[in-house]
Amino acid sequence: MGMKGWLRRRSRAGDAANVHDIGVFEETGSADPSGAPEAAKTAPLPDRCVRLSGVAHRFPGTDVLFERLDDVISPGEVVAVCGPSGCGKSTLLSIVAGWEKPWRGTVERRGIGRVGWVFQNPYGVAGRTALDHVTFPLLAKGLRRRDAEPEAMAALDLFDLGYAAGRRFSDLSGGEAQRLMLARAVCSRPDLLLVDEPTAQLDTRTAHSVSHVLGNLAGKGMIVMVATHDPDTRDACDRVIDLAHYAPQPGEIVDGEPSNDTDVAASATAGLQPADDGKGAVS
Repeated sequence: MGMKGWLRRRSRAGDAANVHDIGVFEETGSADPSGAPEAAKTAPLPDRCVRLSGVAHRFPGTDVLFERLDDVISPGEVVAVCGPSGCGKSTLLSIVAGWEKPWRGTVERRGIGRVGWVFQNPYGVAGRTALDHVTFPLLAKGLRRRDAEPEAMAALDLFDLGYAAGRRFSDLSGGEAQRLMLARAVCSRPDLLLVDEPTAQLDTRTAHSVSHVLGNLAGKGMIVMVATHDPDTRDACDRVIDLAHYAPQPGEIVDGEPSNDTDVAASATAGLQPADDGKGAVS
């Protein structure tokens, strides 16, 4: 199916593929699922999913960020990872990707060969155009340029970037560059797509549009997780993992030591941060 047809279905559908140079990498193995809770062990799992079993994390010399996190994330859903600042949203994405080993618990990546990541800070080749950046993953998959460019343009249009197709990366605003990373990720079609604070550099109007598109990205064979503080992005997702619910309480004994995670626990009631009012933001 061509990109235009795929995008027409999705707002309802998705797919999977991989290119390394665009923030997509191959999964080399799954964490040992032994030690998972009995319910998680016996529940039937989809052929492709991410299973978190008793996951907890802390960095050396710091307080526990979150604990006792059990979840199964399946294709066809977009999951928002929310919570107060410093609660470990980006850290959880790193754990799911296999870049960070959890302090406690296990992560099983079942049937996932390729993982894509859209970082909070966009990056690209200064002298290359926006169209070049989105066309590249399609060329790497073996498409000829005359077939790849129309698909790349459809992805740019999805994120309201068609007007910028001929602009060099160095001439894009921060918001345009961020949307370009999302368009490129759509063309790469990984098995698992991780998106870190996609609206952080966007004004309110553009953030709302991007949130709507993100909510429509998942489909057959594609899992999407989005770390966000933006209520619009959260509401556009199918469901939410709120890390505030997994923060240890002040004074709680964690692995034989008292938890001093008072800052995160105290901020648990703060919920999500208000959406950006657009001041100083870029589109």
